[in-house]
Amino acid sequence: MGVEPVIMSAGELESERAGEPGRLIRDRYRTASQVVQNQGKMSCLMINDLDAGLGRFGHTQMTVNNQIVVGTLMNLADNPNRVSIGQKWRESDITHRIPIIATGNDFSTLYAPLIRDGRMEKFYWQPTREDIINIVHRMYTKDVGYLLRKFQAL
Repeated sequence: MGVEPVIMSAGELESERAGEPGRLIRDRYRTASQVVQNQGKMSCLMINDLDAGLGRFGHTQMTVNNQIVVGTLMNLADNPNRVSIGQKWRESDITHRIPIIATGNDFSTLYAPLIRDGRMEKFYWQPTREDIINIVHRMYTKDVGYLLRKFQAL
């Protein structure tokens, strides 16, 4: 597709240092904006398994970093062209609007205002059998010969 993604994982959404994950999200968002500015390529911020990092499961507590990350993502959704550097806002500093793509298994565990219509577009994908076959084939292309030889005797 020609998109240069900037990728984060759920593990980066927590830190011993308060505010660090929020800063990291802003930095990665600005990096994606710089890809557009400097390389002329489309870019996006991709956060894998968002629900694993921010979801509420059972009686788990929400940490300060969880709250900051949710606030940061909501701010980016509402003001995508104004992203602070640290704690400073520069009047002339405008970033490109960058899509944020988040993957997950159960977004119902996320803070409801973050995933409301208008702030987040949701795409639920239920792979077909053909999709699954294609995924497995691409994942294990190098192993097909070995598997056929190994299980031919059965």
